[in-house]
Amino acid sequence: MSGGIRASPLRTYTLLRSILFRLDPEQIHAWTLLALRMAGAAGAGRRLLGWAFDARQELRVQAFGLSFRNPLGLAAGYDKDAEAIRALACLGFGHIEVGTVTPRPQQGNPRPRVFRLLEDEALVNRMGFPSAGAEAVRARLRRLPAQRGFVIGVNLGKARETPLEEATRDYADLLRQLYPYGDYFAINVSSPNTPGLRRLQSRDSLEMLLANLQSERAHLADQSGVARPLLVKLAPDLTWEELDDALAALLRFEAAGVIATNTTIARTGLRSSGAAESGGLSGRPLRERSTAVVDYIYRHTEGRLPIVATGGVASARDARDKLEAGACLVQIFTGLVYQGPGLARSILRDLIADRPAGPDPARA
Repeated sequence: MSGGIRASPLRTYTLLRSILFRLDPEQIHAWTLLALRMAGAAGAGRRLLGWAFDARQELRVQAFGLSFRNPLGLAAGYDKDAEAIRALACLGFGHIEVGTVTPRPQQGNPRPRVFRLLEDEALVNRMGFPSAGAEAVRARLRRLPAQRGFVIGVNLGKARETPLEEATRDYADLLRQLYPYGDYFAINVSSPNTPGLRRLQSRDSLEMLLANLQSERAHLADQSGVARPLLVKLAPDLTWEELDDALAALLRFEAAGVIATNTTIARTGLRSSGAAESGGLSGRPLRERSTAVVDYIYRHTEGRLPIVATGGVASARDARDKLEAGACLVQIFTGLVYQGPGLARSILRDLIADRPAGPDPARA
């Protein structure tokens, strides 16, 4: 009886989706965040969300010095400005990555800039890092309780107008402003929607960036007494040789981990009419490539670099594939848009039923 009641929001979302998908995707997303923010503001709202959507069981994971109650997280881009963290955590996520945050407020690219590819269960976005800026995000993160039961990651990006050769300044400034309020930090050098940004993935550029940021991080750790992990988010469109170079930089400068992968500019095999839109593609078409990148990183680094896998996760099978490929954590985004707020509980319920989950020890 109670299981049927708890499952009803999933059925409701399936019925509502056909109506919601007639409306502008960015506007729907804004309304969703508003509703979540309101629900998460009160204890009663959070309890109701947890009752309806949280798997209420743990599948604990230790990664880059942090303890996660389960391996499933919400990818950056969903809650860019840290508006609805407390409500989103009630959906069952073990971690939530906010951002991408830029040093100052910026509008991003002109609208429309988000497109649904229904036949492919995908999205194309060319958002361009719209952000309320570091000060606004810091104020929201500061209000969160110290004991919260989930991990917060903060995804950092350079401002659009900052020249590429000065990008380090933006990342370092963000790290200083937000360091006390994130549990880990992700350096976003892989969005396809900020001109030139992906050039920072080259070995020379990435080594210079990481050398400076690791020095800044060490200084902040000495001041605060807490060493926050620094991860790098890479694109799925790198060649294997380019990925080798990026990984060499990450290993040399001791990045805590890698997030694989960001959205893709590839358009192979798509059926939807919106496929020609420019921007980054996410969702089901990215699933195989992102898993292949995870597998390559795990093998190439012999498991020395913790991997957070994201790209095309819409089921427990998708999540399990990435864990078995070598990831220690998995993130979702587009799957949540298509499957609804019950997706995290559904994935976790199946992962818990099939535990243990994770990389095959024989691969190590």
